[in-house]
Amino acid sequence: MRASELLLPMPAGLYCPPGDFYIDPVQPVERALITHGHSDHARSGHGKVLATKETLDIMAIRYGAEFARSSQVAAPGETFDLNGVTVRFLPAGHVLGSAQIVVEKDGMRIVASGDYKRRRDSTCAAFEPVQCDVFITEATFALPVFRHPDDREEIVRLLHSVAQFPERTHLVGAYALGKAQRVIRLIREAGYDRRIFIHGALERISAYYQQQGIDLGELRPATLEKGKARDFAGEIIVCTPSAFSDRWARRFADPVTCFASGWMRIRQRVKQRGVELPLILSDHSDWDELTETIKEVGAGEIWVTHGREEALVRWCELNGIVGRPLHLVGYEDENE
Repeated sequence: MRASELLLPMPAGLYCPPGDFYIDPVQPVERALITHGHSDHARSGHGKVLATKETLDIMAIRYGAEFARSSQVAAPGETFDLNGVTVRFLPAGHVLGSAQIVVEKDGMRIVASGDYKRRRDSTCAAFEPVQCDVFITEATFALPVFRHPDDREEIVRLLHSVAQFPERTHLVGAYALGKAQRVIRLIREAGYDRRIFIHGALERISAYYQQQGIDLGELRPATLEKGKARDFAGEIIVCTPSAFSDRWARRFADPVTCFASGWMRIRQRVKQRGVELPLILSDHSDWDELTETIKEVGAGEIWVTHGREEALVRWCELNGIVGRPLHLVGYEDENE
């Protein structure tokens, strides 16, 4: 079987004709296999959804219990037969519950990685490389300029600033699912045991992480009474990036705006966001991690999607690997 007969890009997403299912479809379909809970990959309105338990739980939190007509849990490594196509889910290391989807039929194996990272993260299971014929990789940070620093060093910078400016509130912008909880966990691992305040948009997902045994320490809602700005002086508040532009953010004590994102490598992005303390923290692989992963899985063909596709395809060509951009639409960096 040729790879293009097993999976092919369609307007709704990656489609498997023999299995009659889609992976991370951007439009409602009858059967969807979902890699993780971020809204550009996990949408409501499908007929049947197959995903990890955590991803299904997160979809229910975000969209309500009736996000699909029916759903089925895929345990890590469990094998499913869908019309003669074998599929299984393995950890992707992106966020809690994230998975690669291994698709096999007649000796052809394709791994759809979804989004993934390779560095340690105590809030989710680590990426498991799988030998395959075709590897479908994301390309969010697929340029040589993107080489992420040590996560712990970025948190040291944050805590140093907190100690240096005890009269100011530190607002840390981080995406609500995955990034926020990882930032909080990294702060805890650095030895910070004081209470951390969180924006209301983070409360339900953070509570779910803690229910899954991920210790985030004492979290308090960042509610603010009129005239009480000084109550948060010297505190850390984790919020969504969009909250920076809300009146909510302007009520705190001379806030230091921090943004945890791989995009903070780019000075222009820092300036555009008005960020005072950029924290280069990403839930996606950087250039070196992407290229090392491609070598590790040993695939003869690489399909590249949502990101800097051309650069990674060119790298593949220079290294004797067939590279193909998929040009899928509807997948964003979600304030990565």
